[in-house]
Amino acid sequence: MSRKYDMTKRKSGAEKSKGRIVKSTEHLLATRPLAEVTLPAIAEGANVTVQTVIRKMGSRDGCLDAVAKLVAERVDSQRGHTKPGDVNSAISTLMQHYESESALILNLLEQANKDETFAKMAAERGRIYHREWVEYCFGPLIEIRQETLDALVAATDIYLYKLLRLDMGRSIKATKAVINRLVRGILEIS
Repeated sequence: MSRKYDMTKRKSGAEKSKGRIVKSTEHLLATRPLAEVTLPAIAEGANVTVQTVIRKMGSRDGCLDAVAKLVAERVDSQRGHTKPGDVNSAISTLMQHYESESALILNLLEQANKDETFAKMAAERGRIYHREWVEYCFGPLIEIRQETLDALVAATDIYLYKLLRLDMGRSIKATKAVINRLVRGILEIS
């Protein structure tokens, strides 16, 4: 009697390994300097061998690219549904996004300042996305000039969130209220 070989379990296990590798890479990117996001560190966090990481992802850059893709999709799912012209919804969405992603974003921004190529590219993509999102969300409310757009981008920037929420220890509600007040002041609406 011959046994039928079932690839389903093997494929499922391979996908789980790849998922753990990406998760490990993302965790390292959020908690360590980029120079410490090495293949051995990724493998250790994923509970696999370095050879498995290379086989599944190709290289360290493959791991970084996979995280970049995953995070871009997640950010778009978090912020991409915001209704244009709805200030409260936009700021609520932004706060939820910052609450869940701030560790990764802030660590990458710090690395970008140290001339790390991957972090610089991620930071630039993030800045472009944020600026386009601000224009999309608040553009219907006023005729946006460069100066107004710059003010709105600054009022909703993650560094303001960091200052209020992380450095000053303000609550989510208080942080949201300050950002809301700034945005409404810039837009000249009550």
